[in-house]
Amino acid sequence: MHLKVIPYTLDFKFSARTSRGEMKDRQVWFIKITDETGSFGIGEVAPIHRLSPEDVNDVPDILEKLRSELNRENAPKGESQALELAAKLVPAAIPSVRFGLEMALMDMINGGQKHIFADDLSLINIPINGLVWMGDEAFMKKQISQKLDDGFGCIKLKVGALDFDQELSIIRSLRKISDELIIRLDANGAFHTNEVLSRLKALAPFNIHSIEQPIMPMQPEAMELVCNRSEIPIALDEELIGISSSRDRVDLLQDLKPQYLVLKPTLHGGFTSVQEWIDLAEMHGIKWWVTSYLESNIGLNAIAQFVSKYPYNKEYHGLGTGELYHNNIISPIIINDGCFQYAQSSVWGEVGD
Repeated sequence: MHLKVIPYTLDFKFSARTSRGEMKDRQVWFIKITDETGSFGIGEVAPIHRLSPEDVNDVPDILEKLRSELNRENAPKGESQALELAAKLVPAAIPSVRFGLEMALMDMINGGQKHIFADDLSLINIPINGLVWMGDEAFMKKQISQKLDDGFGCIKLKVGALDFDQELSIIRSLRKISDELIIRLDANGAFHTNEVLSRLKALAPFNIHSIEQPIMPMQPEAMELVCNRSEIPIALDEELIGISSSRDRVDLLQDLKPQYLVLKPTLHGGFTSVQEWIDLAEMHGIKWWVTSYLESNIGLNAIAQFVSKYPYNKEYHGLGTGELYHNNIISPIIINDGCFQYAQSSVWGEVGD
């Protein structure tokens, strides 16, 4: 098989702000794999600087090594062979590259039509949360108003960057709009351990569905205490990054006992790895949802099709990032009445010759 690497810079429509800082653009690498018959598939490698286990600057060298290794491999014949080959060639410690390879191989064996798991994209209808980015109060309220107008039944607010009283005011005004609206929060580890329980207590009266990663990861004793004492259900997110062995994953779930897992294929090792997290979560009675993480429409498409394999999961997933960029890849992806869908047209833009 032949591998071609296509670097691409995604430009945000605004400065995307979290508690870790702002992003104005996003470097990704598209990979195109072609077999001896000319069939090809495209994947997306999209690590996050200072968050992904792999160093973003190392990705070109990693992909060059992968190119030479793929030249010695025969094309897989089906889904299981494709996923096994990806696991063989790319270790779990390089999750974004493994995910991109899985995506490209799956696309290739399915005819290069961006059908990673689903045959009929018109049947996909996935409820998603409307994501509100951090900013000043006026900016956040404007986003909230737009999300409500667009029919979202679940709003997810990034918190931890503004004055806490300001954030409480925004959440209070949002809750006044509707008792039925589902409100999720994502702190990205912004709360300090000596303040987290008091802040969660202050947020609890607003009937919050859950809060993602209230404190920074790798503080197991503190996180266990938060999961046990919080008046708001806790969703682990960054806490899962870099936990690749089955034994370590079981230990984490049994020790911390979170209420939810937030699963991101780019950060957690792709389809096979996320499948294991799902199996373990359900074994331990923990609910879960899947989110994209600032991928282009190429990666977003693959993640959505993976989610469509689990129609029994009624949680709102996080698949609304396709409209973040000025120069996203043209796709049939649409958001309609708070749901991820595909337009009847299946037109896709080119990612490279």
